Amino acid sequence: MFKKEVYTDRRNKLRGEIGSGIALFLGNVEAPFNYLANTYHFRQDSHFLYFFGLQNPGFAGVIDFDNGKDYIFGNDFDIDDIIWMGVQPKVTDLAAKAGVENTAPYADLAKLLANAKYEGRQIHYLPPYRGETTIEFSALLGISNADVKPGASVELIKGVVKLKEIKSEEEIAEIEKAVDIAYEMHTTAMKMAIPGIVEQEIAGTIEGISLALGGPVSFPIILSQNGQTLHNHYHGNVLKVGRMMVTDGGAETRECYSSDITRTVPVGGKFNERQAEIYQIVLDANMGAIEAIKPGIKYREVHFLVARIIVDGLKKAGLMKGDTNAAVDAGAHTLFMPHGLGHMMGMDVHDMESLGENYVGYDENTQRATEFGTAYLRLGKELKPGFVLTVEPGIYFIPDLIDQFWNEGKYLHFINYDKVETYKDFGGIRIEDDILVTETGYRVLGKPIPKTIEEVETLMAEGR
Repeated sequence: MFKKEVYTDRRNKLRGEIGSGIALFLGNVEAPFNYLANTYHFRQDSHFLYFFGLQNPGFAGVIDFDNGKDYIFGNDFDIDDIIWMGVQPKVTDLAAKAGVENTAPYADLAKLLANAKYEGRQIHYLPPYRGETTIEFSALLGISNADVKPGASVELIKGVVKLKEIKSEEEIAEIEKAVDIAYEMHTTAMKMAIPGIVEQEIAGTIEGISLALGGPVSFPIILSQNGQTLHNHYHGNVLKVGRMMVTDGGAETRECYSSDITRTVPVGGKFNERQAEIYQIVLDANMGAIEAIKPGIKYREVHFLVARIIVDGLKKAGLMKGDTNAAVDAGAHTLFMPHGLGHMMGMDVHDMESLGENYVGYDENTQRATEFGTAYLRLGKELKPGFVLTVEPGIYFIPDLIDQFWNEGKYLHFINYDKVETYKDFGGIRIEDDILVTETGYRVLGKPIPKTIEEVETLMAEGR
């Protein structure tokens, strides 16, 4: 945990954003994966953790905006728990670490909420993302399961986003810890990317690094020589020379802050001519985007800057043609990069995504696009100092998408389909870094992970 003053300050800042009523934050509960006593690794709800800091399952927190009080509801451990787990702190002791003086057994939460409803006070809560949390909200608030998500407080969502999107020094330090763990994960994966090895061996090894150095991975590892599938979690392929291995993985610290890094390397450690040409385009896009980051620029503008860099590069490679700006305006680049440039990152690898991407990545001044490709941009709004975000351009040769666009006669003035056809066996390339928006520009977080062609080949040579 951070110091208790951090949590007290966060709750007080939230009071400045919400007019009246109370805010209810339900912590997560244990989730069994095959029988009740055999549970998945416990992961606390990020919003409860942000405001109350406690990693215990089955707790709830309440912030009263009218009387200035905060509450923790939870049950002390009994002797049956202590036999298996050892002596555990009391709820009052745990709450004190978060700067909360008012505690009560979990069963008393229903009474507090009933009194608030009787008095006509608004009960603010955030939209749940787990089924058991939805059911608990339903029981506590006396509403149907179907009405729980629609009843979430937009005022609270906007208030939480306003606070959490700006990362404090403590949070930035935690994210950098997570990136430094990712350094070990990715450099290990690079050295292991040799012909004949099964992807699962690499994926399992780097997941173990995350567990050994901090906590679990921040999301299931994406690792495949079939990188044309953007989120490829299948790890059963045997690596072959001539293929590129995409590794998208990150770690989570003990305080549950995340990293999200992608590197793409040639199996065997040497780029062939075709691989190097496409890789350099993606690298140029990655570095061009990072250099453009500063307060006041909309991230959507950076996304389209990347699109133009990619089109220019693919024109030189003979895969595209025509006017670059016209090609981007038409959306022709989406054949090769059908996703957005990046997203907010913090306690969740897709920070606050459960609150709704349009609340997190967009605002009244920046509306989300609806067209293919650009619609997948999770972050489009103006950047502010304290934002932490990912920069992850890519180029992919997706056979089904190539066939669809060609059969529909799309972008004939901009795409050389005859040559693109010869790249259907290529796979994909993505390069991703985690960036802090500073007062004057940007800072790449964590220990630099090799990404130039020379750096990658030099490091991979160490594994041969």
